[in-house]
Amino acid sequence: MTPSDPHRAHKAGSGAAGEVASPRPLAVVRAMIDALDRDLLQILARRMALVAEVAAWKRQHGVRIRDPQREQDVLQDRHERALELGLPAGEIESIFRVLLRSSRDHQSALRAEVPAGDHARTVAIIGGHGKIGRLMARLFGDLGHHLLLVDTDTVLRAEEAAAAADVTVIAVPIDRTDEVIRAVGPHVRPDALLMDVTSIKSAPMQAMLASTEASVVGTHPMFGPGVHTLQGQRVVLCRGRGDEWAEWVARSLSARGLVITETSAEHHDRVMSVVQVLTHFQTQVQGLTLARLGLPLSETLTFTSPAYLLELYVAARHFAQDPALYGPIEMRNPRTAEVAAALGESVREVAGILAAGDQAAFTRLFEEVREFFGDFTAEALVQSSFLIDRIVERS
Repeated sequence: MTPSDPHRAHKAGSGAAGEVASPRPLAVVRAMIDALDRDLLQILARRMALVAEVAAWKRQHGVRIRDPQREQDVLQDRHERALELGLPAGEIESIFRVLLRSSRDHQSALRAEVPAGDHARTVAIIGGHGKIGRLMARLFGDLGHHLLLVDTDTVLRAEEAAAAADVTVIAVPIDRTDEVIRAVGPHVRPDALLMDVTSIKSAPMQAMLASTEASVVGTHPMFGPGVHTLQGQRVVLCRGRGDEWAEWVARSLSARGLVITETSAEHHDRVMSVVQVLTHFQTQVQGLTLARLGLPLSETLTFTSPAYLLELYVAARHFAQDPALYGPIEMRNPRTAEVAAALGESVREVAGILAAGDQAAFTRLFEEVREFFGDFTAEALVQSSFLIDRIVERS
């Protein structure tokens, strides 16, 4: 009997009548579990090697990485097999969802969706040593392009890199974006591309179009540099000048697993006034209120519900990051004043209803908002319950 043998049956009651056999020593059982886990890792490595073969076949035949029907079939099969084995089917399905996502990410890194005839470009990333700059370097590097990284600590200057590059990406802090664009834009070749990755789009797009004769594309990655995978992450694309280069950007980002949303710079900023400005604003108000109420955070945590803990994680995550990033996002959006006024009005209305103890008004408000969310409430219950279960598992 070796520790890696998982099939040995340990029978209770095999001694004298009424006698219960002693369990195996804990250290032995844990050693057996460790051996099985190592076997699992070996199997996962073999699985990923097969995924690489799938990637090569897909690239050769021009097939998209993601096959929703195949993924659905895999999840259903693994779910049913888990039930047959007496395993928790929901948890097993979650494990396979992570495996499928990792498989897509591996295929993307192997350039499965990059056409075999595509040639490598020279991509200059201005701000290449910053967090978002490093992420852009990873993205374009995975796609096989040659990188020129420029930052405040490099000998290579932004103007020199832009003149030599096929694609120049502006990835500097928001409050310096327009200034850098105006300095770099005139050096970009007319047959090349100038693009940015800024959270605000109207002003950078105007600056790019005015500073260069080259093609212009604005992008906004809707995720931070700390994401574990690019698979399924969203990026907004705004066309400025030159459809051929815009198609190249969309194709490249899609090949790395990103989901593209095309819109105008003006519409982007309007939507971001809700997605970013309103969301960050209310998080900051919540955090400031908590900090000033005089009740220590540790005391609230001992009474916390999973839902409250989830909201607290989101708020604390916000304040764990750089105020120099969030300030410009909110201050430079052209609709910030409108959103701030609407939020203030809503706060006063709800506070008035609570102060008056007006249940009828409270119910009307509740129904108004529920109607706005519509069917999304059902999805929210399912998804938030999943997240809450994961938080409980880790606590």
